[in-house]
Amino acid sequence: MKSFSQRQKNKAIFITATDTEVGKTYVACGIATALKTKGYKVGVMKPMASGSSEDVRLLIKASGTKDNRELINPYLLKYPLAPAVAARLEERQISIQKILTYYKKLCQKNDFVVVEGIGGLLVPIKRDYLVSDMIQDMNIPAIVVARPNLGTINHTLLTVKHAQGSGIEILGVVFNEAKKIKRGICERTNPKAIKDECSVPIIGWCRHGVSNKKVFEKIASKVSNYTLYAKEHKPSRRERYMPYEELDKKYVWHPFTQMQDWRRGKQLIIKEAKGCHLKDTEGKQYLDGVSSLWVNIHGHRRREIDDAIKKQMEKVSHSTLLGLGNIPSIKLAKELIEVAPKGLERVFYSDDGSTAVEAGLKIAFGYWQKKNPSKKLFVAFENAYHGDTVGSVSVGGIDLFHKKFGQLLFKTLKADYPYCYRCRQGSKFPRCNFACLKKLEGILRSHQGRVCGIIIEPLVQGAAGMLVSPAGFLKRVKQFCIKYDCLLITDEVATGFGRTGKMFACQHEAVNPDIMLVAKSITAGYLPLAATLTTNKVYSAFLGDYTDKLTFFHGHTYTGNPLGCAAALANLELFKKEKTLEKLQPKIKFLSQQLKRFKNLEHVGDIRQKGFMVGIELVKDKKTKRPYLWEEKIGIKVIMHARNLGAILRPLGNVIVLMPPLVASKTDLKKLLDITYESIKKQTG
Repeated sequence: MKSFSQRQKNKAIFITATDTEVGKTYVACGIATALKTKGYKVGVMKPMASGSSEDVRLLIKASGTKDNRELINPYLLKYPLAPAVAARLEERQISIQKILTYYKKLCQKNDFVVVEGIGGLLVPIKRDYLVSDMIQDMNIPAIVVARPNLGTINHTLLTVKHAQGSGIEILGVVFNEAKKIKRGICERTNPKAIKDECSVPIIGWCRHGVSNKKVFEKIASKVSNYTLYAKEHKPSRRERYMPYEELDKKYVWHPFTQMQDWRRGKQLIIKEAKGCHLKDTEGKQYLDGVSSLWVNIHGHRRREIDDAIKKQMEKVSHSTLLGLGNIPSIKLAKELIEVAPKGLERVFYSDDGSTAVEAGLKIAFGYWQKKNPSKKLFVAFENAYHGDTVGSVSVGGIDLFHKKFGQLLFKTLKADYPYCYRCRQGSKFPRCNFACLKKLEGILRSHQGRVCGIIIEPLVQGAAGMLVSPAGFLKRVKQFCIKYDCLLITDEVATGFGRTGKMFACQHEAVNPDIMLVAKSITAGYLPLAATLTTNKVYSAFLGDYTDKLTFFHGHTYTGNPLGCAAALANLELFKKEKTLEKLQPKIKFLSQQLKRFKNLEHVGDIRQKGFMVGIELVKDKKTKRPYLWEEKIGIKVIMHARNLGAILRPLGNVIVLMPPLVASKTDLKKLLDITYESIKKQTG
């Protein structure tokens, strides 16, 4: 739901369609007339018209507006083509800023503005700028006009799904009979099918050759109520002018942030988000290039997840899992086991990645305390990051984060994780792979009978700078676990839920862990939730009589929180419904192709990618691989430049990380990569 200030500023509705010649103008005129009848001073806008000005004339007549015609129709193009094509033929330039300026003037002059688009959402207005981009920039909801006959399910869903993925709020679909049709089974069943598939209401059906006054009055009521809702929740003057940046610097302590630097500079405060975009308190929009720290999957403010949380709130927001059950946590456990690697059959809930790791380590340790108490050691990897609680830091391997807490930690055995770009054995995967595996087996052999588990970030070490292991490395680690009788614990906190192109990274190499840890994207970026999944073999070690005291004495207040579980269930349902992983594959290939040009940049040393996880390592000298010094802040400089260009990124030292939401379109990806390329080029000289 839009904030009061935005919705008051944008008292408007955008009329788009599944195609051209569907009847956008007829519907737009009907809504304008109905709003005028309700007492509104109605403005209309047709930003671009091509081939004829008839649509503009009809809009003006329907609304009775006296506004300047140039404000209503900034661009009238000669040829009946897409604006980008028509303007090019006339050797004219279309200014988006001009359209948006005129739109704001119309909003200021009128109670309500009805904006009619041209063609459908994917019609290009100019290069790399579509009708859907203009709706986002206007920041208003839209109504989709569709044909009622055969083929409309496909066309309407394509339109609605693109809109939702782009962060556009669709208030509903209007069917318009542009010509006389006979209503058969197709016309009777299509509306419900569309509603069921996209959760968008059918708010009108305009019949050919009859008065549709009541239909337009109904639509006008829905549209005006949407705006009036904001008037009932008007914030105080103090809230509207709250100095958030000043208050933030005064009271908030940010994680992984040098607060002295933070307090000196101007800071970005996020106010709201939609789709793949974030918006700050000053109204500027940014591409969310890191999925809000690797958690967002389906875009911000997805209606399906919003609704799932709201519905659960109407039942119960929290109920403890200590001695009680709750329905969402039960349903989610079943769903998680169904999509997890084979053999995992039990789900233990917690709050975030660190707590999932803590639970996993204690479960592994507890398992061997019953089976073989001499097994107490964990093998972890250099450059690993498993969280910031004491147990997870103990198995971490990033000195910058962990070294100063050394006296708090328990002993672990550290093996090498393949860092092929900087491997002494050479950068070729097989040699690098062999060297790391040889050292790992040496550790297991020399501590045989004392290792209880190996914990690993499968395929990608995220916080280390997106280090991608060679094919087969994870599988060999699993084989070592079998050979030396220890548990394999896979930390899928960052790699899980589609980030690598499969639901879980383990599935790329058909590896079935004994314990798997998940968090981050489990709720698609909505609420804190985590889970530690185990085999029945591990779980059974904690079963016994009450007097045996085999209970797993570990838990959290918000374990299995119903709201978080409801969000996670909606997240998994979207994966199925929208075929997220299937649609991801061509975008992964597109991302790979687009990243090739970065190799030409003088200070890009290595580009690492697995699915939608990308790390671009910057170096001072490409030939020697000499890194930038920490104090040069090269990563920070690059991401700050990207921010000015409209993208939010976050560096890991000298590595620029890209991890967009899985629903990001190729247009979004291209824009993100263009901004990243330009920022690296500019800041590295």
